[in-house]
Amino acid sequence: MSAVFITATGTDIGKTFVTAGLIRHIAGSGGAITAIKPIVSGFDPDAWDTSDPAVLLAALGRPVVLVEVEAISPWRFKAPLSPDMASRREGRPIVFQDVVEFCRKSIAANRGVLLIEGIGGVMVPLDDRRTALDLMSVLRIPVVLVAGSYVGTISHTLTALEIMARRNLDLAAIVVSESKESAASLEDTVATIARFADALDLIPLPRLAQGASDHPAFARLAGLIG
Repeated sequence: MSAVFITATGTDIGKTFVTAGLIRHIAGSGGAITAIKPIVSGFDPDAWDTSDPAVLLAALGRPVVLVEVEAISPWRFKAPLSPDMASRREGRPIVFQDVVEFCRKSIAANRGVLLIEGIGGVMVPLDDRRTALDLMSVLRIPVVLVAGSYVGTISHTLTALEIMARRNLDLAAIVVSESKESAASLEDTVATIARFADALDLIPLPRLAQGASDHPAFARLAGLIG
């Protein structure tokens, strides 16, 4: 039994794509794998079948039905805002300890690899006082950081690494997911981050078709978290 938390330097970086690709790779290799995404914002109740939890369910080979979405993502909010703002708008504040207990119960019930996909970036607020970083710090499981290759990502990535180091988090890998139409190349971005984080495992991930899982990046990442 093992669990890994997948976070990012910000929103719309590629967490769900990486998580789904990793699921498909591990399952395709005969491994036991499941996933949860406890908190989701920007969740449209009329288009739930295209949501991030639905993408994870499809990768897992589980029925893409609303009851399954609710099971892996209990905290769902319509506004595409940070969880604290989205939940406040709906009058349904997030109780941090409830999220912790949901994750812990999921870890305890799982017999293979459990991927816990976070929301937004490392420091996105979950309530009035706690952030995604606090959730990772309480769970104390290995973390995969997903970064982009857009201009500005180097500062964002190194800042995230610095703050996670202060919490003594176990960083399993950094996945640099190629950003669309960036002025910076994926190769140059990875090389620059590596100069400042040369003791960490950096995995470049080029832009791939939706649903891809056969790229060597996924095999390498699976080996690091296994």
